[in-house]
Amino acid sequence: MLNQYQSAFSLTARILLAALFLPAGLSKLFGFAGTVGYIASVGLPLPTLGAVLAVALEVLGGLALIAGYQTRWSALLMALFTVVAGVFFHNFWAAPAEAMQMQQIMFMKNLAIAGGLLALTAFGPGALSLDAKRGA
Repeated sequence: MLNQYQSAFSLTARILLAALFLPAGLSKLFGFAGTVGYIASVGLPLPTLGAVLAVALEVLGGLALIAGYQTRWSALLMALFTVVAGVFFHNFWAAPAEAMQMQQIMFMKNLAIAGGLLALTAFGPGALSLDAKRGA
């Protein structure tokens, strides 16, 4: 019964996932110095390069998801990025007791988002996408 809505569900999933990444990437872009500082604050090397990569992945990946362009590759890269970001920025196992629960929620949220992105990687963008129009 739900198969008739598969294309609409796929499009909606892509838009909802992009709704997280696109604004986050733009926020990082317009607050670039703060983004670099935040990355540096967790001890990661090359924070400026990391910020550039995060902005590019979130903005371009978000747009690719919306359009359904190179969806499987975009979703895979974004899933990997999301898990890595969770490990470095929501490491609840090392958080102070008062922040542990919130960081664990944020970490699990990242894992769930990565799961949705991996579903797009596995099953593709659906019929309402540039990939489908191109026969990719």
